[in-house]
Amino acid sequence: MKENKDPKAKILIVDDEKDILEFLKYNFEKEGYEIHCADNGSKGMEMALKVKPDLMILDIMMPEVDGVELCTQFREIPEFDDAIIVFLTARSEDYSQIAGFEVGADDYITKPIKPKVLMARVKALLKRKGKKTRKQDQIIDLGDFSINKDKRDVVIDGESIHLPKIEFELLFLFASHPGRIYAREEIYSKIWGNDVIVSDRTLDVHIRKLREKIGDSLIKTIKGVGYGCNG
Repeated sequence: MKENKDPKAKILIVDDEKDILEFLKYNFEKEGYEIHCADNGSKGMEMALKVKPDLMILDIMMPEVDGVELCTQFREIPEFDDAIIVFLTARSEDYSQIAGFEVGADDYITKPIKPKVLMARVKALLKRKGKKTRKQDQIIDLGDFSINKDKRDVVIDGESIHLPKIEFELLFLFASHPGRIYAREEIYSKIWGNDVIVSDRTLDVHIRKLREKIGDSLIKTIKGVGYGCNG
């Protein structure tokens, strides 16, 4: 009996190399996914707004709008908060990977990669997304500070604040157990998963951006240990 490949999952591939687009499209469609393609960043944004993909695969070096800028734009649009964004690129430098995670990517994969390995990574990411979307409403109320996970809403002193995906998940994790300090390794596992390698600098940048939006008082740092939420 053929395994269910979840044919409802929509994937957008944005890459300026025609051969790469055709190769990925063929392999993903063979697995039952609905595939949409764009050959530059501007077309990628137009296509994403039209089809609302579950997962996006972006190259970094592209004309008009590069992958990092495109990911930044996606993460500023609330309707893409739950979309999975993966960089698939020949650039393997540490600073490129850090830049990718800093702007909200869920995974960073370097070329070349075997199709079966890529499919396995994508399937794992979609599975994680499915688990998150099936959870019931989760609301945390700490007086002047509240979070509604289902609506992805943060209210501080009566003011609603929109946070990008990673920053929201970090805040919700910390606020779930006020006063507890989460070690970096545990944060990486809970937010990015065990299959994604994330640097300390990437986490620190997300924490800095989070503090810029919600203030310094809510997030607690224990040097050499990790982060948490003040009770």
